[in-house]
Amino acid sequence: MTTDNDRPHPLLDEDKPRRIQVRRRVSATDPRTAADFLALYSGLSKRQVKEAMSKGAAWITRARPGSRRTRLRRAKSPLTPGDYVELYYDPRILAVEPLPARCIADREAYSVWFKPAGLLAEGTSYGDHVSIQRQVEKAVAPRRKVHLVHRLDREAQGLMVFAHTRAAAASLSRQFQAMQVDKVYLAVVKGDLAAVHDQEGRIELPLDGQPAITDYEVLSYDPSEDASLVRVRIATGRLHQIRRHMEALGFPVMGDPRYGRGNKNTAGMRLAAMGLGFRDPVTGEPVRFELDPAELGFDLPATG
Repeated sequence: MTTDNDRPHPLLDEDKPRRIQVRRRVSATDPRTAADFLALYSGLSKRQVKEAMSKGAAWITRARPGSRRTRLRRAKSPLTPGDYVELYYDPRILAVEPLPARCIADREAYSVWFKPAGLLAEGTSYGDHVSIQRQVEKAVAPRRKVHLVHRLDREAQGLMVFAHTRAAAASLSRQFQAMQVDKVYLAVVKGDLAAVHDQEGRIELPLDGQPAITDYEVLSYDPSEDASLVRVRIATGRLHQIRRHMEALGFPVMGDPRYGRGNKNTAGMRLAAMGLGFRDPVTGEPVRFELDPAELGFDLPATG
């Protein structure tokens, strides 16, 4: 089954790429190194196979009880008869040069990062070099592990927190699940939101059969663009919650490639996770991380 996470990067959807898939169990007569095996059954050169492996497009499930499916990155990794090897090769995905993520704070047990728009939160079967999780892994390896505890839409930019111990991952995951994390976003939506729905409001429309709560405050309105700048807080974390709620309200996020009409632009999706507040998983003390709205390309109204 193909999931949303396994679909090609949206910038690559204009034409169908030449994809190659290999899903095969190793036999006694097969080559015993990963690159040789995959080159034989894919028809690709060893150079192409090695590049795909380095970018996370190959997988292995070892022929032993309890073995888990993991990415296969080393070209010379030895294979054993009974191992199940997979390759998901898409040359256009592999050719994408991802924007770099930036570390905002490193607290040893966890770190907070800025994710640019266009980066996936985590990899897909076709690779993970276009994900922020892989960039964080490269930055902290080999001393620390990287645990993904929440996600951010690939079209959105903003803050993400990663855990580096199991205890920190468990604490942060509990806080997200219990809706104890303060998540603040900035969004530019199509239309004069305050004129129709007041300056502040709450959207409580269930999504996917689950409760979903979105609070918003309109900060300004630009008549030349017919767009409102909105600060948003979400108490829940449903799939595309802000985007779906704003569309349901009749004021879709500008540049959203999936939801809304008349809201397309050339600047990308105008949604950013600018603030995260939670309890430090080690000390239990409240901590907060904020991005400068100007750094995100959002103009806030003058105050004073």
